[in-house]
Amino acid sequence: MSIFGIENNPVAAPMTQILDRLIDLLQKPFHSSVLIFAVILFIILLAPILLRSLKIPGIIGLILSGLIIGPHGLGWIEKNAAVDLFSTIGLLYIMFLAGLELDLKEFRSNKHKSLVFGIYTFLIPMAIGFPVCRFLIGLDFNASLLVASMFSTHTLVTYPIVSRMGISRHEAVAITVGGTMLTDTAVLVLFAVIVGSVKGEINLHFWINFAISVILFLLVVFLLIPVVTSWFFKKLEGEKRSHFVFVLSMVFFAAFLSEVAGLEPIIGAFAAGIALNRYVPKTSSLMNRLEFVGNAIFIPFFLISVGMLINLKVIGNGSAAWVIAGTLTIVAIIGKYLAAALTSFTFKFPPTWRRLIFGLSSSHAAATLAVIMVGFKMGIVDENVLNGTIVLILVTCLVASFVTENAAKRILIEGDAYRELPLTPLTEQKILVPISNPGTMERLIDLAIAIKLPKNRFPIVSLSVVDDDHTAKSKLIEAKRMLEKAIIHAAAIDQKVEIVTTIDQKVTAGIKRVAKEIFATEIILGFAMRNQFSEMLFGNNIKYLVENTEQAIWLASIHSNLNLYKKIVIICPKFADREFGFQNWLSRVFRMGKSLDLSCQFFASPQTFEKVGEFHQQQRTSVTINHTEFTDWEEFHNLGHQLSPSDLIIIPLPRSGGVSYKLSQESIPRLMAKHFEHFSFILVYTSSANDTSELMFSHDFDNTLIEKGMTLVKGRVKWFSRLFK
Repeated sequence: MSIFGIENNPVAAPMTQILDRLIDLLQKPFHSSVLIFAVILFIILLAPILLRSLKIPGIIGLILSGLIIGPHGLGWIEKNAAVDLFSTIGLLYIMFLAGLELDLKEFRSNKHKSLVFGIYTFLIPMAIGFPVCRFLIGLDFNASLLVASMFSTHTLVTYPIVSRMGISRHEAVAITVGGTMLTDTAVLVLFAVIVGSVKGEINLHFWINFAISVILFLLVVFLLIPVVTSWFFKKLEGEKRSHFVFVLSMVFFAAFLSEVAGLEPIIGAFAAGIALNRYVPKTSSLMNRLEFVGNAIFIPFFLISVGMLINLKVIGNGSAAWVIAGTLTIVAIIGKYLAAALTSFTFKFPPTWRRLIFGLSSSHAAATLAVIMVGFKMGIVDENVLNGTIVLILVTCLVASFVTENAAKRILIEGDAYRELPLTPLTEQKILVPISNPGTMERLIDLAIAIKLPKNRFPIVSLSVVDDDHTAKSKLIEAKRMLEKAIIHAAAIDQKVEIVTTIDQKVTAGIKRVAKEIFATEIILGFAMRNQFSEMLFGNNIKYLVENTEQAIWLASIHSNLNLYKKIVIICPKFADREFGFQNWLSRVFRMGKSLDLSCQFFASPQTFEKVGEFHQQQRTSVTINHTEFTDWEEFHNLGHQLSPSDLIIIPLPRSGGVSYKLSQESIPRLMAKHFEHFSFILVYTSSANDTSELMFSHDFDNTLIEKGMTLVKGRVKWFSRLFK
């Protein structure tokens, strides 16, 4: 008989068996394929969420996660056949998406300049990197050539920055995009030669076989696959699932043909992406599915497997690993800067163009990691180079983000940028007014009517979002009754209002979804710090709306009827005239001034008011405009003595990363609630360009994290400087 009576206890015995089985399954390393897959999925799910608060990009976060659970970390998971399979698929997926997302039209329009930049950005890093790796670091010939070729690759991680600022069609951006296509292709061809030299001697027989196999491979991929793809898509036009499976089949078929030709599979995947480029539109559902599956499962698997290869003991054993990491990073940055500088010198570009080209082309990520990973598995490079490459990726992404943002802002300030969609056509204006508080409904509708342009034929859309719970049905009925009052109120002044009620898990998610569905141009929300709904919005939720919508957001705290105000006061940040959406919100303000018969007093820099005056003349509006010089945004709270409660204050605020954006502007809502409680004001978050539909090279899972990290660092530096001051 057991001391604890387990042997005679009919419940305890099965529990003991279950516990023993659990302990056996949790023995390190895990042997259960199901458990291994579950752990990796949990990491893919949780790692980006947990590391987001630390401003660590997804590509680095997943690599670090692989390091923690891998054989050189906690030892939970070892490299096995299943992990290797998913890792290989992820590697091929990265290269396939890189080819699929190339903008071939943009390349053709600037092909000569892109060709020159592509040659520079391929040869210069190679010319610097090879002797450094060969004689300074002491790598052999093949390893030196491979690492030097890695310096020539780059990933357009910072493309979303220029896209959001509205200069994605700038000539310097187009040249960089075209050069990216050329240098990455050249690196992959060179990589094939390096692999061939490792497997056998480079002789005449090798070159003949290599030339024939490459020609046959290219003929099949670029002639046969497009013909088959066109035929398949026409015959099975309605079978969307079959389209997805077909594309993946072509990718792995091309990767297999690449192996048959004696090349690496990643070259075949990249070539398949280019071959299928025009058959998969950037905004299509097929593209969405391909990116979703890759970014959700396969690419994270690959990044985690990369982390499992990293051995921190190598770095801790001596200074050699740190020297290699530092040397690789410095050479990579210098090589890309010289390529950008020589391109600017050749075509006589201004310094800001040079910095923009350097910022876009200096970040290393997907292609770099793919080349080094294959080289590591083949034994061409060692752990020191692999670990140094991870450091290189992190540092170059940070440098590229900082340089690109500053260069893009400078280009906008200097005014030589090509801006897309400078003004939304008058007939396309569509205003969405989400309503939660019946007390503010009439004033929000009045504001929408006041900024509605006269030629606009669309009705104002009044929205109520109801939480998805057991009371949703009754809340929908109540919300519809409330919104019907908006119809009656608007009808009194001969205006039409369309009401929409919807259910969603979150109010902000419902607002975002409906705004996208109806193609809204403005979203008007009520702001009152004592109001529970507005308090919720001005927490994390208002940031969610600002960061995840492209529409202009008008946040209004209006205490009286609009016809009781004496003038409109607009407080503009410096360089507000260079911001995307400037003409849009300004046209609405002039419309409001005309409809309410109010003059407009601008607190702005002379440069900004000059642009306001030019637009005022273009519009030929009868609204009177006046100017008071204001440039010191740090002294914003001291404006109170120049304002009156009878003024309607409007403050256009740029989104994070905008050319007129400053960290101090984050506190404007709080300052308005604290120092301007008795004033009526409207905060306008200007519309965003955010044109990322044409190209997105980054597989960083959250491209804005690097920018947010840099903003956080700058904010902390500013706080410390104030403290010591």
